[in-house]
Amino acid sequence: MFVLAAFVLAPTGAPSAVAQEPAPAAAATPAPQTAIAARSDSQSDADIRTRIRSIFLEVSGLRNVGVRVSAGVVTLTGTVPGAVDVDRAEAIAGRVAGVVTVQNELERDLKVDSNLTPALGKFGDDVRGIVRGLPLVGVALAIGLLVGALGYLLASFGGLWRRITPNMFLAELLATLVRFIFVVLGIVAGLEVLGATALLGAVLGGAGVIGIAIGFAVRDTVDNYVSSLMLSLRQPFRANDHVVIEGQEGRVVRLTSRATILMTLDGNHLRIPNATVFKAVILNYTRNPERRFDFELGIDADDDPVDGMAVGLQAIRDLDFVLDAPAASAIIRDVGDSNIVLRFFGWVNQSRTDYLKGRSLALDAAKRALESNGFALPEPIYRLRFDQGAAVPTQSASDAPTAKPPRTPVSRQRIEHDAAPDAHIAKLVDEERAETKGGDLLDDKRPVE
Repeated sequence: MFVLAAFVLAPTGAPSAVAQEPAPAAAATPAPQTAIAARSDSQSDADIRTRIRSIFLEVSGLRNVGVRVSAGVVTLTGTVPGAVDVDRAEAIAGRVAGVVTVQNELERDLKVDSNLTPALGKFGDDVRGIVRGLPLVGVALAIGLLVGALGYLLASFGGLWRRITPNMFLAELLATLVRFIFVVLGIVAGLEVLGATALLGAVLGGAGVIGIAIGFAVRDTVDNYVSSLMLSLRQPFRANDHVVIEGQEGRVVRLTSRATILMTLDGNHLRIPNATVFKAVILNYTRNPERRFDFELGIDADDDPVDGMAVGLQAIRDLDFVLDAPAASAIIRDVGDSNIVLRFFGWVNQSRTDYLKGRSLALDAAKRALESNGFALPEPIYRLRFDQGAAVPTQSASDAPTAKPPRTPVSRQRIEHDAAPDAHIAKLVDEERAETKGGDLLDDKRPVE
């Protein structure tokens, strides 16, 4: 009998002589499992059923669930309001002690009234919750608006930020940053009152991802904005300076947060993006008023080039607008078969003399001086070859060159003394700057780079 009992009880986990022997070291230890009782009586099944029913009666939506228990197996029948209640009933029944397994035969109740009534009730509860929370929402909104308004008030003190920062553009940027920080602090304070700071983290995280995507999309705009900031700090030119930027020549009208405005020498407006201006090679004619002009003249190959340079230089130096220091100079540019090319240099003050007018008058003076001193300005020489038997064209009377009509003498005095610079474009720039106030990042108080 003892041996028979040992074999019967061994599968249920009862101690036996065989089971108590130590297992070999190489054998894996099985995971512990809850043992199923060898016997089950009707009293235990009744207790399990009573316990499950008492729990279901306390849970909304599970009160009409039918429970049957036989040999520790629980069978759930009936209908429940939603699919979530089906899983919840099975989970509750499975946790009761003595339950071997659960057979879930529950179905969702698809009747309109049984589904609509709870939904309407939940909606009503939500509305009542919102109404009860309105005072708290109002307080949070008031705190957020108060903090944001404080930021806008501080940002409106333009004089304060201009005294702190070196230029107007940086002052505007700092004021915008202060305004943004206070708006964010207001939102954080309002959400803190509502107890919804977790929502703020999600919003900021999403905003960060969106910000990165937008940053890649508008990188050219950001580049232009940063270039505007750097130009406002470095001040590469002044208003009305005569500059050449990327081959575009004109006078500076203003520097804005997006572009540099030039007025071309034809009187037209030209907008150049600041990103281009910041990276470009800028030629400024106004920074140094002294400017050198040059031109070339050819004399006959038999003439003395040194004497030709002396004659031309004397004529150039006699002009009132040509500066004595730096002095005018000349070089022998080239020696050809039929002529010698001389190159003359002279300096003018652009604030008193127009560069192109001065160069033209100096060229004319040197040419006349060379001609009056017997220097020939040779014309191009062409060699013609005639083969034997080729007909030589004869010149008829009709083909003879006609005499040039006499020219009416014109006074040269007015032209020779009219070397003053044209101030019309500069006047237009000054008038436009006087009419337009604000939006200019050029600052005469800061040093030019």
